[in-house]
Amino acid sequence: MNRQGPGHEAGLGSWAQRRRLALAAPGVAALLCLALPGAAGAQGAVTISHGYSNFGELKYPADFAHLDYVNPDAPKGGEISIWSQGSFDSFNQYARDGVPAALNTIGSEAILTTTADDPYAAYCFLCTTLEYPEDLSFVTFNLRDDVTFSDGAPMTAEDVAFSFNLFLEQGIAEYRRIVEGFIDRVEVETPHRITFYFNDTASLRDRVGFAGGTPVFSKAWFETTGTRLDKATQAPFMSTGAYVLDSFRFNSQVVYKRNPDYWGGDVPFNVGRNNFDRIRVEYFGDSDAAFEGFKAGDYTFRNENSSQDWATGYDFQAVTKGWVKREEIPDGNVGTRLSWVFNLDRPNWQDARVRDAIGMMFNYEWSKQTLQYGLYERPVSFWSNTDLAASGTPSEGEAALLKPLVDEGLLDAAILTDAARAPLEHDAAANRPSRRIIREAAALLDAAGWTTGSDGMRRNAQGQPLSLTIIQFSPIYDRFINPFIENLRLIGVEGKLERVDTSQYVERRRKGDFDLANQGFDMDFEPSIGLEQWFASKTADDSSRNLMRLKNPAIDRLIGHVIAAKTLDELKTSVHALDRALRAVGFDIPLWYNPVTWVAYYDIYGHPENLPPLQVGELDFWWYDADKAAELKAAGALN
Repeated sequence: MNRQGPGHEAGLGSWAQRRRLALAAPGVAALLCLALPGAAGAQGAVTISHGYSNFGELKYPADFAHLDYVNPDAPKGGEISIWSQGSFDSFNQYARDGVPAALNTIGSEAILTTTADDPYAAYCFLCTTLEYPEDLSFVTFNLRDDVTFSDGAPMTAEDVAFSFNLFLEQGIAEYRRIVEGFIDRVEVETPHRITFYFNDTASLRDRVGFAGGTPVFSKAWFETTGTRLDKATQAPFMSTGAYVLDSFRFNSQVVYKRNPDYWGGDVPFNVGRNNFDRIRVEYFGDSDAAFEGFKAGDYTFRNENSSQDWATGYDFQAVTKGWVKREEIPDGNVGTRLSWVFNLDRPNWQDARVRDAIGMMFNYEWSKQTLQYGLYERPVSFWSNTDLAASGTPSEGEAALLKPLVDEGLLDAAILTDAARAPLEHDAAANRPSRRIIREAAALLDAAGWTTGSDGMRRNAQGQPLSLTIIQFSPIYDRFINPFIENLRLIGVEGKLERVDTSQYVERRRKGDFDLANQGFDMDFEPSIGLEQWFASKTADDSSRNLMRLKNPAIDRLIGHVIAAKTLDELKTSVHALDRALRAVGFDIPLWYNPVTWVAYYDIYGHPENLPPLQVGELDFWWYDADKAAELKAAGALN
């Protein structure tokens, strides 16, 4: 599947991955993204509730029977199989060491949970209720007394406190830099009651979600095994979730099975979910091999991430005979801004004029029509597909946030009068940019001190050539990169595509050993302190998200305004201003996003008629149809 992998063509990551609350390593969502106040009836000065929302009422009452978008009568059983690209040698995605196996956190659960039909709310899951005062100086969780780990041992508040402290002590540096000083102390009051006390400086909208969003692991298991959060592991962490590891072959296959003794099968949040007995992941060396494996029935469900394959590749026997179904499912999430990002630590890319000139040589319009069959859209904003995207000229509220930064010389004055920056539009008739665009790009390089020599190549005053290396691990990008490299030569820049394996790709991104690399900017509907991991100066030296090494005081200040927003209107205004500034700084070359999700699968599964807006849910609330499976097996469609 590898939807979160750095080499796929469409948007990165599903809603569930983005909301998983696991800030730690490349390819996982930010723990800090679940930032949530609000809720139900107060007792004196303390509110007691089954959930929490910063904005508006909770969608689900305390006594709901099941989520609106599931089939409560979905059958249990069978297997779903997907694919991943590359290799793996660990089951710990929270460590810098190793390459983690796909779905390695499938067994993890947190105190709070979210739903696929409400972007703002979080609900008690491992707890029955939560308590907090008006000033949010603390939050208390009253834990369920029936939760057990996969070995049958009961979960207690000691495990919650241990897990929380584990991330603070052994989490990666980018996480610790953001959250240090967030919590004053954590008190285990009883075996099933725990309170988090916040420092005055902790952002209000992040407090409850921060405390309740940490995955809960078994303290006893960690102490017995000597496992560390910052080291590669040969097994997933002992957790409370519905799935456990069944079997694996490094770099080949990993299988998870539904725990028959799972504690939470009858919890309303789980009704109609966790329906498969087994979830199997098959590994392939590249996307072409994976597609051939799907055609052969080696796995049964495919999230398609190649426009070429989606447009032209589904003419094989299993499709023509009706064994394989294809669906285009609308995606209500924030559109992922898939980009090539510049490594701003390298001197060549610190001048915005140089970055702009390079970016002007990517002809997206031609790529879309010629290479993508017109199927994608370009992400103009970091919050495409939502009302958080900046548009037109700044509103009065946006201008009030931006003007002080202009007055201090931190942003160009044009940001106050110009429309929000959008990528340059090319003629789709040919890949080669127009003469006007080539002249404008050349003028930018001239102004930046990169002059053309007798060989037509650009050099600086020291005689060093202007060249760049794009690192990739998947051949899916070749048909986009090679034409881009041809265009770079038109302005005297030497480009090179360097193919590396998965482990090298991960390591080079971590070390900053690249000029351009892929990044998927995966924002959410309620951005807050997690933005620091993406864009803040303090995470630039060691971050899996601030891959471009951005250090910009204006961006830092605007992130502060987003974090401080108390109302939805304030949030939208501050995010508009931040989005406008991020686009003006220009540290990436935006590529594309997909407003729909493409799925293909052997016709042995069922799903609810009305899927929720924020999740396809194939591993979550789809189910196995044994009768259909028997028919396809009898027809020879499946191995």
